[in-house]
Amino acid sequence: MEQIKQPEKKSWYDRWYKILLAIPVVIMLISLIYLGVFYSKNHTFMFRDVSLSGGTTITLKGNIDSANLESQLKNKFSDIEFKKLTDLTTGNPVAFVIESSTTPDELKAGVEEILGYKLTDENSSIEFTGPSLSQSFYKQLLIALVISFVLMSLVIFILFKSFIPSIAVIFAAFSDIIMPLALLDFLEIKISAAGIAAFLMLIGYSVDTDILLTSRALKKVEGKLNERIYGAFKTGIFMTITALLAVLPAFFIVTGLPDSFRQIFLILSLGLGADIINTWLTNASIIKLYCTKKGIK
Repeated sequence: MEQIKQPEKKSWYDRWYKILLAIPVVIMLISLIYLGVFYSKNHTFMFRDVSLSGGTTITLKGNIDSANLESQLKNKFSDIEFKKLTDLTTGNPVAFVIESSTTPDELKAGVEEILGYKLTDENSSIEFTGPSLSQSFYKQLLIALVISFVLMSLVIFILFKSFIPSIAVIFAAFSDIIMPLALLDFLEIKISAAGIAAFLMLIGYSVDTDILLTSRALKKVEGKLNERIYGAFKTGIFMTITALLAVLPAFFIVTGLPDSFRQIFLILSLGLGADIINTWLTNASIIKLYCTKKGIK
């Protein structure tokens, strides 16, 4: 008598991967909606510091009463930011940076009035960036970001020669940029030129794990599909966590770093965190759906 073959029991991943796909999609939609509302109010997609919007930067050398200076300058100028630079070894303050969209003469006069002495080349430095130059620099950085993303997309299409897997990789990389950007806007963090460079770096970081996942799922023949995805996950998550362990301590522990470096570490940390969600929930689910429909086991 012929034995009836029992249907193969589905793993938890086979049962839940479609639902897992909804999580990053919802986060991405919320991020896009927030950025759309942000743009309608501010006519830009991000808060920009003086390096990208124009303004004056005064760096005061030595140890000063920064708390008193901050409180009084905030009463005089509505658009003003402060940064403290400390020695990496001792933690002692070495400089105090003041940034504002106002003119150098106005800001200098306000600082001198509060400090009670003249600013000279020995005790300070003053830099001014014109709005037109900053706007031109900002546009060039955005063009570089877009060109990098387009070239990355072309390489992905050439590599996989299939529409859906390629779109899955590109969508994951795009989400790795959009999600951190929305969070930075929500936290009202002003992005500098170094921050734009960090987003450029994210493009390279994000596609590594996506290419690893897609290549193993589509091109390897040994093992079942779930085993190949899990094998890619073990390698990819180790890569991402290693990168996070490299940048997070630099942001939280090393307080003497220049603000531009700290911003790079912050954006990379947010992007790598988003990459875990977008690679192993979004991209992995799309690839599994694609392989299931194509009969790839």
